[in-house]
Amino acid sequence: MAIITGKQYINRIDDLQNEVWIEGERVEGKLSLHPAFRGILKSKGLLYDMQHDPSAQSVLTRTDNECDELINFSFKQPVTMEDLQKRKEAIQLWARKSGGTIGRSPDYINTAIMTLATSHTYFDEPYATSIKTIYNESKKKDLSFTHTFINPQANRSPHYFESLQEQTKEQIIAAKIIEKKEQGIVIHGARLLATQGGMTDEILVLPVGGDTLDDNYIYAFAIPSNTPGLRFLCREPYASQATSSYDHPFTYQFDEIDSVVVFDHVLVPWERVFIYQQKDIVRRLSIDTNLTEMLLFQAISRQVVKTEFLLGICESIATTISVHEYQHVQDKISEVITTFEIMKSLLESSINGAAPNRFGTMVPARNPLMVASTYYQKTYPRLIEILHLLGASGLIALPTENDFSSSIGADLHQYLQAKNAKAKERVQLFRLAWDLTMSPFGSRQTQYERFFFGDPIRQSSYLYQAYDKSFFIKQIKEFLKNCTT
Repeated sequence: MAIITGKQYINRIDDLQNEVWIEGERVEGKLSLHPAFRGILKSKGLLYDMQHDPSAQSVLTRTDNECDELINFSFKQPVTMEDLQKRKEAIQLWARKSGGTIGRSPDYINTAIMTLATSHTYFDEPYATSIKTIYNESKKKDLSFTHTFINPQANRSPHYFESLQEQTKEQIIAAKIIEKKEQGIVIHGARLLATQGGMTDEILVLPVGGDTLDDNYIYAFAIPSNTPGLRFLCREPYASQATSSYDHPFTYQFDEIDSVVVFDHVLVPWERVFIYQQKDIVRRLSIDTNLTEMLLFQAISRQVVKTEFLLGICESIATTISVHEYQHVQDKISEVITTFEIMKSLLESSINGAAPNRFGTMVPARNPLMVASTYYQKTYPRLIEILHLLGASGLIALPTENDFSSSIGADLHQYLQAKNAKAKERVQLFRLAWDLTMSPFGSRQTQYERFFFGDPIRQSSYLYQAYDKSFFIKQIKEFLKNCTT
């Protein structure tokens, strides 16, 4: 089969009949017809359709050496710097379709599957064979994945470990192995945070960092989203309230939906398990397979696109209402320009510093990617604040598209016009900025980027600990030594 179309993707998700709960009800019938999922499924479908577009196919697809078919670019192992450059271009081509707001486009977890599978010798048998099988099936069928690697926030105090508590099955919160069978392992409990949970072919379940006191919490596997006992409990949808792509240009199309994943005595077959109670494997999984670098590379590529999109909105607002000549406006927009150039340069630096790992993958340099991730987590809220400051009260008094065709339309056309845009065009632009920064969708985007790849303080601490500072210390010692002679 190899690359699929958008129609094939949507039909496949509809046919799965995953157990998806939203607003107190289980979704019955086709998921693609539900107002909470209709927009994002259509948008993802368009990404798959791009694989068949003659103008984009060479960017988004690669020829698989094993089956001699076209596969999605993200399933192809990069082995040269040129491969990484082309991978970046493909990631950004997809990301531009949503202004970088689809954080879990198919290439994100595809990258994880590819990285783990091409590092299969890191795993013991039969688990090495399992991850290779999962990968081969995924690339041949062009499967989509959600994923989870976080436990519920039941008790985050520093000295609490659920694994040390006496538990009955009814008291289990974090998903754990409760039984080992001949057919596989039985998982019971919950995980978060599965973005696009229920609207993908499969779910990738990765170990929770630091959860190694009890072997029953140490596992990794991938299973179909319609596996018996698997439930997706979705947050309140934003797209259900979106009236049109004019009023809610992002929400209407790109609300990904986040979910809690419940494993109710889920049987995971052995052939789908690639980590089972192996502490040594889990502790160094992301480092030794370079999973961190490969996922960050995808994320930073997307965030560069998101920043250029923010820059475009900022400048469009400034020129539309003719405030671009004020120095304080130029100062604010220059911050966005600076962020864009920093992120873009760090991404290129990661490519220029790339080196092959022991599995043959050309891995982008870790330090520039870690710096970019840490920097963006702290900077993105400031970019949103800049849009707020530029739009000011204009982001509050915003009529809808229907208002323009009503009896008050003449008033709106007269009083909401801008120096360089008619009223309806001006409002459309400001609604775009509002939806990205002030709507429920926009607020979620800010929180998402703030905590992308984990707690910002922990990420900064990790960067500090991992960064080799010995050269700089030596330099200071040499300088001080010369001062005393």
